[in-house]
Amino acid sequence: MHVFKPRTRMISIRLSEEEYQGLRRLCALTGARSVSDLARDAMNLLLKGGTASDGLGARMDEVRTQMRTLERKIDELPSRLVATAGAGQR
Repeated sequence: MHVFKPRTRMISIRLSEEEYQGLRRLCALTGARSVSDLARDAMNLLLKGGTASDGLGARMDEVRTQMRTLERKIDELPSRLVATAGAGQR
């Protein structure tokens, strides 16, 4: 069972609409549950001595791998449909 540390501190920053929308898009790409989680993960990475590109790079590699898998499956669909249609006509 994972034990969470209580979060008792809060920070606040102002963003432009473009910055905020960029963070929302990044949440969708990386699988972050919220902008807050994304920001917390990025800050923790920086506190541990990493760079923002380290964590983001790893997540982007994962997204690229998933995209390649989807593209391959999409490319296979026409031949599978033809095979299925041919099997149904027998």
